[in-house]
Amino acid sequence: MTLTKAELVKNVHTQTGFSKERCTELVESVFELIKKELETGNDILISGFGKWSVKSKNPRKGRNPQTGDELILSSRKVVTFKCSRKLKEAINIE
Repeated sequence: MTLTKAELVKNVHTQTGFSKERCTELVESVFELIKKELETGNDILISGFGKWSVKSKNPRKGRNPQTGDELILSSRKVVTFKCSRKLKEAINIE
């Protein structure tokens, strides 16, 4: 099951007792802050959860799957996530 933004808002509302409108504003604010920091190239570290980083990828050779023609894929930036040791341990409990 996928956790949606609406479910996050519902959970915050249940746990805090704030209005749903206020909880929606809070959740949206957190996501906007994360997006802005990643856009500027800054890392996001949430202790006990993990770290998001922006990495640069170099240009590389690729192939058009329809024609088989070789091409050069341009450099780009990607967001990576590395979970914390605590989260990794919690996931792997059997």
